[in-house]
Amino acid sequence: MAMPGDGGTAILLTAPGVGALGTIRLRGPHVREFLTRHLSCDAQDGLAVHGTFCSSGRVIDDPVVAWDAKAQQAELHVHGGHWVIHEILEAASSAGFMVVDRPGLPLPPDAVDADTSLEGEILQWLPLAVTREAAASLLAQAEAWRAILARAQAGQPIDIKNLAADRALGWLLSPPRVAIVGVPNAGKSTLANALFARERTITADLAGTTRDWIEDAANLDGFPVRLIDTPGLRAAECCIEQQAIASAKKIIAQADLILLLLDPTCRGDAVQADLRATCPDALTVWSKADLPQDKATDDGALRTSARQGTGLGELRQAIRSRFGCESLPLSRACTWTARQRSILASGLSPVEAIRKVVQDSWREIPES
Repeated sequence: MAMPGDGGTAILLTAPGVGALGTIRLRGPHVREFLTRHLSCDAQDGLAVHGTFCSSGRVIDDPVVAWDAKAQQAELHVHGGHWVIHEILEAASSAGFMVVDRPGLPLPPDAVDADTSLEGEILQWLPLAVTREAAASLLAQAEAWRAILARAQAGQPIDIKNLAADRALGWLLSPPRVAIVGVPNAGKSTLANALFARERTITADLAGTTRDWIEDAANLDGFPVRLIDTPGLRAAECCIEQQAIASAKKIIAQADLILLLLDPTCRGDAVQADLRATCPDALTVWSKADLPQDKATDDGALRTSARQGTGLGELRQAIRSRFGCESLPLSRACTWTARQRSILASGLSPVEAIRKVVQDSWREIPES
């Protein structure tokens, strides 16, 4: 009896659920044998053929099948009902194929076609590019890496450590968590709504209005973030608010960036002063710029008024800059996979390391 995975992989390339069509990709040394056993027609290398697919003596569907002998790969374009897809994947599993009916992200190697590792990685990660700027930055990587290889081959100095440490593209594909922190009534929820570009949280001129943290996606001029609106931090007496603040502190500790929103009307607040002292790496912002200001707020920090839109463009730019994405889309070569970082840290010469990143064969990558 064949063991799962012995025959290769069977991947559902289309989204799970009912659809007009479904595409199943088979890859491995026993694909040809599987097609011969189940198809009513001979698979032709490089051509699409139409026939019936049978399993256990039953006709399951009449797919269109494309067979690539060199890649040992076939794609079955079937009707997209649950039963059809289930039966074909069951047949593949019984034949020893490892079935992947819900591919995760980034996509598994067998789900994409590429000549080089770099091209394959671009395709694997493309579904994670949730903004146009992120997609453009990722698609620019093949040309950017070829350009930096040409520079290295021409004898120009290349800072390999800096190249490996540049996480900007990684942040575009795996959005960072940005937590808005401050005392009650500092304007956190109003600012969050402005950055969300919609009314996502309730606002009121009443301390403690936000009783729990709220996290959602925000698009900061092409830079995606997971924005977290937290309840105001204070010595609360209400047990519900105390629990909310305790929960928020755990979320804050896990944030990739703290946006510390300071209220100019609460300059003497001990909690606000403590926040400034304990969050030295925070992006500090004064709120309520529409109110009269004094010299205490003239400390180089950004000044915003979420109600009037003052300073919001500068704030979005400052957040992007913290993650190396001040200018989008990215046109420089960046690393975003473990393979790339491992090669750059391997001790190879800059030319050899960059050439390996760019030109490694996709087929030589071990399957995860």
